[in-house]
Amino acid sequence: MRNPLVLAGLALLLMAAATPAAVGQVKPFPPSFQTRDIATNGVTLHVRVGGTGPAVVLLHGYGETGDMWEPLAVELMRDHRVIVPDLRGLGLSGKPATGYDKKTQGQDIAGLLDTLKVDRADVVAHDIGNMVGYAFVAEHRDRVRRFVLMDAPVPGIGPWDEILKSPMLWHFHFGGPDMERLVAGRERIYLDRFWNDFSADPRRFSEADRRHYARLYALPGAMHAGFAQFAAFDQDARDNQAFLAQGKLTMPVLAIGGEKSFGPTMAVVMRAAATNVTGLVIPDAGHWLMEEQPKATIAAVRAFVDAAP
Repeated sequence: MRNPLVLAGLALLLMAAATPAAVGQVKPFPPSFQTRDIATNGVTLHVRVGGTGPAVVLLHGYGETGDMWEPLAVELMRDHRVIVPDLRGLGLSGKPATGYDKKTQGQDIAGLLDTLKVDRADVVAHDIGNMVGYAFVAEHRDRVRRFVLMDAPVPGIGPWDEILKSPMLWHFHFGGPDMERLVAGRERIYLDRFWNDFSADPRRFSEADRRHYARLYALPGAMHAGFAQFAAFDQDARDNQAFLAQGKLTMPVLAIGGEKSFGPTMAVVMRAAATNVTGLVIPDAGHWLMEEQPKATIAAVRAFVDAAP
């Protein structure tokens, strides 16, 4: 199903994508955003909250933190209440030893919204955030109006087994007793592989961004938590198959892929799990959509969340 307002808005983003993307850097959220540490579900989440209006939750992925969303958050806060957590174990959130399966992290988000007294929200996600977002949405379908996923698979959904065979996803299988020791003090080298290999043009992931995130991933427990996110994928696949057995998602879903990365496969994944999916490919972009093509990505999200229910 395609809403005419969504299609009109998406046409605007294609115009934006025609212009070269500026090389950005992580900016602090505006002072009007509150920064809070909220205890829920056995973890303390570092959260930015700003704006008023219908709620929208922004879920980041691996190699970044909630800081990645600053340009989109500034745009949406004009008429939305924007909620931006760091996921369990990442950024400035707590780093417990366990709980990195995405069903548990979806429950983190549900508890966060309970604390903020938010009954219903849109969800916008990228990378690992897609997986946390799907678990939250699938378990709390009545709490989500619209769902945006960007450029990453969902364990156990659609062509998951084929996706796992890609040599580009070697890090999904990187494990063993020495993995943390191997990257200790070398976090920047490890993360550069993702920022470089998954970009259409690595120069678009700025040096300032790289330094910022490398510092956060060098915090005690952060790399352990990152590896635990991947180690949970088998459990995530089982949980997601159980969610899917309850029926496909019925709220509107926007599945965005970067032209040089997931491309149209993002929509293929979500059509296996949802009945009302709009697929979109951002031109001249790899995986890091907010860094590589921020104008086009923001325009796409804005048009989708602005569409009538």
